[in-house]
Amino acid sequence: MGRLFGTDGVRGIANEELTPELAFKIGQATAALLLPSRGKGKIVIGRDTRLSGDLLEAALVAGICSSGEDVLKAGVIPTPAVAYLTRELEADAGVVISASHNPSEYNGIKFFASNGFKLPDVLEDEIEKLVKKESWKGKRPTGAKIGKVFVIDDAVERYVNYAVNTIEGDLDGFTIALDCANGAAYLTSPAILRKLGVKVLTFATNPDGLNINHECGSTYPQFVQEIVKSHEVDLGFAHDGDADRIIAVDENGEEVDGDFIMAICALHLKRKKVLPKNSVVTTVMTNLGFYLAMKEHEINVVETKVGDRYVLEEMLAKGISLGGEQSGHIIFLDHSTTGDGIVTILQIMATLRDTGKKLSDLKKVMKRLPQVLINVKVKDKTALKTARKVWETVDLAEKLLKDKGRILVRPSGTEPLVRVMVEAETEERANSIAREIIDVVEKELG
Repeated sequence: MGRLFGTDGVRGIANEELTPELAFKIGQATAALLLPSRGKGKIVIGRDTRLSGDLLEAALVAGICSSGEDVLKAGVIPTPAVAYLTRELEADAGVVISASHNPSEYNGIKFFASNGFKLPDVLEDEIEKLVKKESWKGKRPTGAKIGKVFVIDDAVERYVNYAVNTIEGDLDGFTIALDCANGAAYLTSPAILRKLGVKVLTFATNPDGLNINHECGSTYPQFVQEIVKSHEVDLGFAHDGDADRIIAVDENGEEVDGDFIMAICALHLKRKKVLPKNSVVTTVMTNLGFYLAMKEHEINVVETKVGDRYVLEEMLAKGISLGGEQSGHIIFLDHSTTGDGIVTILQIMATLRDTGKKLSDLKKVMKRLPQVLINVKVKDKTALKTARKVWETVDLAEKLLKDKGRILVRPSGTEPLVRVMVEAETEERANSIAREIIDVVEKELG
């Protein structure tokens, strides 16, 4: 058994890599490490719309209950809703069964502590050690000490009411296109927006267990872009499968990714004098154009490694309230303890309302340098660290670029991929350099 935890929990092909047996043991380990030693604890569990969700939820619940702890089932609901409900219901932990933006055959298990924040690496490491320890069987109480399962009947209603109150006033007068990715937000996001007076044209809201993220969602923005171009709407948004991120589309059908969203919101919050320390946290994947824009407006940028959990850790450590990733994971710490797609949508729309401008105008705050990001499927992504020829190729390319671009080569945290990112003055040059690096990666690791 290889490393279980990636950048966002445990993830793999359901019933092959992420088996019910593994989910059961994860449930046991979670109960042992995250819940109180005296008396029964309680864990909130939510999931997305994948067919394998029932299977893994049943196994996970069995593992937790067999350890003598109770489960509060929230059903199909966004990842940030589980973080919220964990806090709201004073649970000891929260668990989400989802593989986010990945295809339907994948699934995952990720965790929140009682305060609604994702678990630090050290706690995930402890869970992993217990799961892998063959001699450990967990506690097995009997009789009245066995855990029970309770259903949170009003989980969706609670989250809707919470999200609506993350902005002041309403959003009357807007018409938007909303792609819910056939995922966890297909009920909540339309309800939240309509409650605020938005006219919502919904798409990808008929999940069948297999169509989550299929030619829709934040990793397939072409879908919502075409909708915006063919319908009379003010703008569009696309969730991912578990709704902790979004990609926006302006009124012209042009994509507005997380870098632009952070730039727009950072500037607006600074104008309102509610941007602590005039700072924002982002990752090494953020486009160089973002840094240049923030420098122009005298906003400090703090950089972390890829993963919204690491963005959040830096935000908490430095007292910064805004952070995120190019992929659309945006954290508004004044409102949520994790990336929240619908909260991000509301913040963008409130900015449009307050400024009276269109999204195409607001995104002019930054100019994106040509960036190429290519995923290379490999046999062993961990071998990248010692792949000498790959790093020699990268070093040579960086010397040629000097200070007029960037290169980032890293293993994916959730998939058997190596990600190659190149920024340069022209797209042609970025593609050429990326191709050279990819050829070596494929030869050495493919």
